[in-house]
This record gives sequence, structure tokens and C-alpha cells, in this order.
Amino acid sequence: MGRVDQISVSEGGVPKLAVESAVIDDSGVVGDAQADRVHHGHAEQALCLFSLEVIEGMQAEGHPIEPGSAGENITVSGMDWGLVVPGTRMIIGDVEIEITGYTTPCAKNARWFTDGNYNRMHVKKNPGESRVYARVLHGGIVTTGAAIELVTQ
Repeated sequence: MGRVDQISVSEGGVPKLAVESAVIDDSGVVGDAQADRVHHGHAEQALCLFSLEVIEGMQAEGHPIEPGSAGENITVSGMDWGLVVPGTRMIIGDVEIEITGYTTPCAKNARWFTDGNYNRMHVKKNPGESRVYARVLHGGIVTTGAAIELVTQ
């Protein structure tokens, strides 16, 4: 069992900024936008999630990354992030999602890494330390602090 550490939105681009709660529908977080609709924002990419513990590990390496800065909508804590793989279903508050894949880091995230190497969060370079995309199976409201449950298949 984990919890929602931060919910983040923007009018497009990064960083995304913290909000206390959000309505989630099939398109993702209501009020959130992506600057690049060619590579982001499809139904299979409705939400982007990342682990607070992974972010803190990157910070310990000296990188100035923060929750929301890499474009994730939901920053989670208290979970074994290595278990969050494509096909995993999660209940977040009253929202149900399914992880659809790993994100591909882009150059807009270079500023969060001291050496500019945004591939630091690429799943092929550092398995278990990537952001993930999810589709929304059942929408609703998510609040900061909400419990997250992994659903067994």
C-alpha cells in the first residue's frame, strides 16, 4: 500500500505544480495539459506517475529534480516502485488505473540533472527508476495523501 505524495498539473510543459486534489477522467487530470500532443496525452498516456523515493535517490546524487518537475501527474510514496510495471492495476482514492508503459525521457527534463543526462530516468538505463504512463479505467477524485493499492491480476 502506498499513498499519493503530490498531484501535479500545468497548462503545458514542465514543471507541473502541486494541487491538493484533482478530478481524473479518461483523458487524465482535468485542467492539465501537455505542450507536445504528438508524444503525450493519448488515452494510454492519460496519467504519468513517478516515485518519491526514486526522486529522493536522484536528489541524493545531486540532481535538482523535484516532485512534478519531470512532468508526472501523480507522485507516489511508500511503494516498491519496481512492482509498478505495464499491466499493473492500481486503485488511487476512488480512481482505478492500469499502467500501460514506461515513459521515454525527453530533453525538456535535462535541467533536472546536473550533467544534463535526462536518460538517468530511462527504464533501459536504470530499471525500476522510470516514470510510467497509465490509462484510466474508472475516473473520480484523487487527493494528496490518498491511499494507493496495487490490484492483483
